[in-house]
Amino acid sequence: MSHVVTASSLALICDCDGVLVDSEAVAAAMLVRELEARWPDADVEPVLLPMLGLRIERVLEGTAAQLGKTLAAADVEAIRSAVEAAAMQAPMVAGIEEALSQIELTKACASNSYRSYVENVLARTGLARFFGERVFCADTVAQPKPAPDVYLAAARGLGTTPENCLAVEDSVTGTTAASAAGMTVLGFIGGGHASAAQIDALRAAGAQHVFDDMQLLPALTASWVQRVTVGSH
Repeated sequence: MSHVVTASSLALICDCDGVLVDSEAVAAAMLVRELEARWPDADVEPVLLPMLGLRIERVLEGTAAQLGKTLAAADVEAIRSAVEAAAMQAPMVAGIEEALSQIELTKACASNSYRSYVENVLARTGLARFFGERVFCADTVAQPKPAPDVYLAAARGLGTTPENCLAVEDSVTGTTAASAAGMTVLGFIGGGHASAAQIDALRAAGAQHVFDDMQLLPALTASWVQRVTVGSH
């Protein structure tokens, strides 16, 4: 007998930066600015942008390695603080509040940022009311995204299975993580940092559908719910 899935066991899991708040463009600009100030002779942007979505430390490490540069631990810490302070002021992604209000599933947030930052952002934007304590961050799991750990922790924390979770991601890093966890992934490209190349990259990383307007999220979620619940009968 097949296991019947009901809507009450399903969950919507959103990444924070670039999905809930439009902070990726702000963060990218600040990273580029901070590194150009330290390395005036380097062309930082083309190297750095493909790494967005990774932990800031990893982005800095990877950019330095590719450009043959080094950063002291104090520099890494200073840059991370500057980026978080800038991202903290970023606006909500247009339409996200209305979209979340219309979706009746349990909602969680799974982020590659530190928990203190995510909680501050959710509180400042008023989005915390949709997630409550269901916030899962990279600083509490063994491996950050693109490893699946934070998504697996979210499914466990919600008392459900990855197959019963729909993830919304804007980065290849996050899409890879949610796919590896066994979740269906929607790729969102409506943030200030989106590009045409991003659509192909998100699909290649496992996004089942790519969309650019949060007003579409309730309908996309509803059709996923229908597929999952009907498929289990």
